[in-house]
Amino acid sequence: NAKGYPRAQMLKAVIAEADKVRAALDASGVTFCYGENWVYAPPIVKLNRLLAASGSTVMRIRGEESHSGSHSEFAKRWRTAGGGALLRLCVHPLGAALYLKAEEGRRRDGVPIRPTSVVASVARLTEIPAFQAEEPKHMKTGWDDVEDWGSMLVTFEDGSVAELTSTDTHLGGIHNYLTAYGSRAVVTANINPNDTVKAYTPAGRYFESEYIVEKIETKEGWSFPAPDEDSITGYPHELRDFIDAIANGRKPHSDFDLAYQVLVTVYAAYLSAETGRRVELAGLLAG
Repeated sequence: NAKGYPRAQMLKAVIAEADKVRAALDASGVTFCYGENWVYAPPIVKLNRLLAASGSTVMRIRGEESHSGSHSEFAKRWRTAGGGALLRLCVHPLGAALYLKAEEGRRRDGVPIRPTSVVASVARLTEIPAFQAEEPKHMKTGWDDVEDWGSMLVTFEDGSVAELTSTDTHLGGIHNYLTAYGSRAVVTANINPNDTVKAYTPAGRYFESEYIVEKIETKEGWSFPAPDEDSITGYPHELRDFIDAIANGRKPHSDFDLAYQVLVTVYAAYLSAETGRRVELAGLLAG
């Protein structure tokens, strides 16, 4: 339970558990595949290719994953979810940002560019009194001890930054995007929504039998139906890489190192939100 459990202690426990996993992997030789689908989502893959082609220095990254609340009641409590919007949602744009900066470093110098610090803030926006007085409510409520909004600012070794936000208070379906501001190119990857298909209906019942897109509150009006949501989100491409990595004894693109950095950065962000201070990551990621 997060109540009364200091975030500094929680961060140390998370790092200790992650180090145990690393030691077990080293001893067993097992291939660890980290399920970060944003690394494999076609819009992110294309963004990375364009940055590589242009030879851009990636100076700033902005990203977000948001929607109107989890389907799961377990998401409302720290004890069963491990965190709120930062952990459930922001890990995805964070994972993509860390991967893109690592890729940039490998292209230029053969060494990944790593995160060095994080500053964060969290809130429960559904506790705003004016919202509490509204009926009906069109987003999930009843969050216990977890946040429904969080934002973090990550600084990297080269001085570049990533601004990443997530919330459970966003209407209109899932909002997944990432923009990379490079020295020679600016590229935005719209995972959800994207306008591959656009539709309009004056009454949602006309589309009753047809899937539109995940977590959309209504089918009425204009919408962006997903023709192949799994593909655009990266799932089949992720599995293809994992299978090939296991079969050929190599690391997948989304590996344990990325998982470790994401986990430590998120819980360091919680510590920052609790203390109101920047948390240095260099020593924490040394393991």
